[in-house]
Amino acid sequence: MAEMKAAYEVPPEMREFAEKSVDQARKAIDGFLGAARKTADTIESSATRVQESGKEVATRTFDYAEQNIAAAFDLAQRLVRAKDVQEAMQIQAEFVRSQFASMQNQMKEFGSVAQSAMNKARPDQKQ
Repeated sequence: MAEMKAAYEVPPEMREFAEKSVDQARKAIDGFLGAARKTADTIESSATRVQESGKEVATRTFDYAEQNIAAAFDLAQRLVRAKDVQEAMQIQAEFVRSQFASMQNQMKEFGSVAQSAMNKARPDQKQ
């Protein structure tokens, strides 16, 4: 029986190879899991930043819509009070100039918000 036991012994070189293989596999899996966890964290962080940026864009959109609607109602009220066609034309011209300037400003701000949102969404950017 002792002879059979000796015949089934694992040579030290084989045992060492197996231990190294297990250690290498453990390190590889740990590295894989670490990279996967980092990727998941990055995705979650980016999604949160995109959501925050989207909320900011929506808020600005509603703010601008309210401003533009208020300006349109103010125009209507001023036009109703106009004494003649010439005054109405002048009021309309002032409104167009004012709204054009307002729209330019709003578009610049939207551009800034969009650029900021893109920068925040990039995973390589520190916030």
